[in-house]
Amino acid sequence: MSVSSVNEQDLIDRFIQIDPAGGCADARVIGHAVPIWALIGYWLANGRDIDRVAQDYDLPRAAVQAALVFYERHTGIIDARMQANIVRVG
Repeated sequence: MSVSSVNEQDLIDRFIQIDPAGGCADARVIGHAVPIWALIGYWLANGRDIDRVAQDYDLPRAAVQAALVFYERHTGIIDARMQANIVRVG
């Protein structure tokens, strides 16, 4: 993923809030109830289309980019959180 001229850490600082209780696994988009793991799961299931995720979740494109940068930095934790949800639901 390329985030053009925007600094990746600035994106994270602007859009991502780490949950004090759940840590990185339960990080969310600031000002929205949507957790990063849900955005990533949706992004993966829908052809890795950033614009579709932004539209369907009513988020700025930059917020989705921030979620993807955050995911790149915390892949193992977020993948484990998604897997835990599959086990609970399935």
